[in-house]
Formats: sequence, C-alpha cells, structure tokens
Amino acid sequence: MGQADADQEYTEFVAARLGRLHRLAYLLTGDPHRADDVVAQALTDVYLKWSKVRASDNPDGYVRTMVVRAFIHERRRAWSARVVLTEETPDRAVPPTEIEDANVLRAALNRLPPRQRAVLILRFIEDLSVEEVAQLLGCSTGTVKSQTSHGLATLRRVLGDAAVADIGPGRKEGQRERARGRPEAAPTA
Repeated sequence: MGQADADQEYTEFVAARLGRLHRLAYLLTGDPHRADDVVAQALTDVYLKWSKVRASDNPDGYVRTMVVRAFIHERRRAWSARVVLTEETPDRAVPPTEIEDANVLRAALNRLPPRQRAVLILRFIEDLSVEEVAQLLGCSTGTVKSQTSHGLATLRRVLGDAAVADIGPGRKEGQRERARGRPEAAPTA
C-alpha cells in the first residue's frame, strides 16, 4: 500500500470515529478544549503508528487506548498546570435541560485522580468490561476493580449514596461491609 492510500485509509478511519473519540476525551477531561488537545495528541500518535494500528486485531480499541493514555499523560505535562481555559465558549448552543445534573456529575468526576476517572468512564459510560479496561490501561483486573471501588466511594461522598446507588456495589452491600469493619468489596464485572 502506498503512502497516499495509507493516508486516505487513516483519514476515513478517523473521520468515522472522531465524534466518539472526542466524546470520550471530553468525558475524561471535562473541558472541550482539553478534549481537543487529547484527541489531537492521540490522533498524531495514531498517524505515526498507522501501519501498526491498522494491522491490530482491534483498531478501535487500540485508538481508544491511545486517547486514554494521552489524557493520563496530558495531566503530567507542565503546560496543563499553567494554562487556564474557560468552561464555555461564547458561541456554544444551549445544552439539554439535564445540564445541572451533568455539571454536578462533571464536578464530582473532576475531583477524582485521572486514572480513577478513566476507569469509571470506561466501565460505566463506555460500558467496557473489567478485563477490557485492564487491557486498555495496561494494568491488572484487580487494579481496575480497586480503582473503580475507590472512585465510586469518592463519588458517593461527594454526591451522596442515592445519586450513585445504581453504579457499582450496592449501597446495602457496602453498608454491611462497613458495619463489619471491613472495606467495601471491589465491584466485579
């Protein structure tokens, strides 16, 4: 395959997935500008490794992994600590009526460390299994489970038990474990 053909294939691949990749990056970052930066970094890496991505068994999973890793590594870059971005662009359309709930959830997710936030978004919004998240993040399934448990515990503290009752281990289960003096069990797939 010539370079022009490879470039065309890359362009078509990206065009078909750009919206979903940006959505994932936005969920991870909570900021449309940072999401753009994360996606741009990931897609630059995808372009540089296109032959490897194309040859993989799961190109979509490979690229999703690159977006998540770009997000995790983006937080370590010095400029992200110095640049202050606004929450809303002036020409943005009015979002849906559930914006208040979305803003509350976004604020709570932003209080989590990047890895816990990534795990929760991948597990409960992207609907990936524990094994898929572990593979995507390059860690063990136990790490995914513990990060999920810690992240949900933080969300419960911030939002209250009722707001996250349908996510992860049940409230009663967690209360039983705490009553016995044991930490909550990590959620399973």
